[in-house]
Amino acid sequence: MADKKQNKRNNRNNQDDDFNPKFRKMRKKVCALCNDKNFVLDYKNGEQLKKFINEKGKILPRRATGACAKHQREITLTVKRARHIAIIPYTQD
Repeated sequence: MADKKQNKRNNRNNQDDDFNPKFRKMRKKVCALCNDKNFVLDYKNGEQLKKFINEKGKILPRRATGACAKHQREITLTVKRARHIAIIPYTQD
């Protein structure tokens, strides 16, 4: 009985042999705003903000943009400001 438990423990530790593509390690995205210190978000520049919204006009999440939390908040604020003064639309039809 003790041998079966020991075999199960050994099998759990030897996970390197089993390749499961569902759980592959993803490469971490680097924040473009942290990387380039000269890059400044500007709500008046609609072309620059188009990188951070999808084709329907929604703001892309951090996992899609690769931005850090600080810069994602800044992106959200600038997109909302640009929408308010009609530089970019709220929605795309």
